[in-house]
Amino acid sequence: MYTHVLVPVSFEDDRDAAGAMSVAQLLTGEGGRITLLHVMEQVPTYAISYTPQEYLVESRKAIDAELSEMASRIPGAQGIVVDGHAGRTITDWAEENAVDCIVIASHRPGMADLLLGSTAHQVVRHATCAVHVVR
Repeated sequence: MYTHVLVPVSFEDDRDAAGAMSVAQLLTGEGGRITLLHVMEQVPTYAISYTPQEYLVESRKAIDAELSEMASRIPGAQGIVVDGHAGRTITDWAEENAVDCIVIASHRPGMADLLLGSTAHQVVRHATCAVHVVR
């Protein structure tokens, strides 16, 4: 069993966050903890001027509230929102916070994923801890 499980949460429709949270609960040992992590990607500089500042602030508040609500359903869990590039930020956060397992939801890969790579793919390749992918 793992002592600190990280569940990256994406709010895209094709990601199974609930399934990943269930797997995380099964893998977490007694006294272990689960962290739900959402990475807010940076808005490109060419687009930032077209995005109202209130939108960015309000969307972060909404995501933080949703993560807190999700975490409240799991004993000992917490929700965290960070900024960065999803794949790299997840692996860096896991390493910096002594995560011993990442449970990440993934979609069925398509042609774009073969050329660009999905977040789950990046996490699997670069994480220094165990990674469980849920489809």
